[in-house]
Amino acid sequence: MKKNIALFAGSFDPFTRGHADIVERSLAIFDEVIIAIGINEQKRTLFSAERRQEQIARYYASRLAIGVITYSGLTVDLVRQTGATALVRGIRSGSDFEYERTLADLNRHLSGVDTVLLCTDTRLSFISSSAVRELISFGRDVSDFLPEGFVLD
Repeated sequence: MKKNIALFAGSFDPFTRGHADIVERSLAIFDEVIIAIGINEQKRTLFSAERRQEQIARYYASRLAIGVITYSGLTVDLVRQTGATALVRGIRSGSDFEYERTLADLNRHLSGVDTVLLCTDTRLSFISSSAVRELISFGRDVSDFLPEGFVLD
């Protein structure tokens, strides 16, 4: 029997409670979720891709249905390489929806793979990686915005 595998791609810099919520909800739909950390040399990040991979992999170490990888290049190429059956994306707002729908249409045109858009839990919709990065840069405690037990190091 073919496994239904979701590819959840993003920068995850850092990985937030919102991201973890999308992963958990994706597991209710898919047999497996691959968290794919995109490497974009043009984007300034707080944590290296390797460090983000280590942090997220450590957090999900006991969860066999969750994989964590890094990649560069087009996400649709990674879909083929991993055998993913769908992309998963979280949306926090109407503007996110418009952006994600355009991206989903493009990805489907290029690869034939559908994107499942999951609305962020309203209790988490204000959390963004960029806001968390800014708080970290000012030395603020960000534990409320990270999954319980998640360690930034």
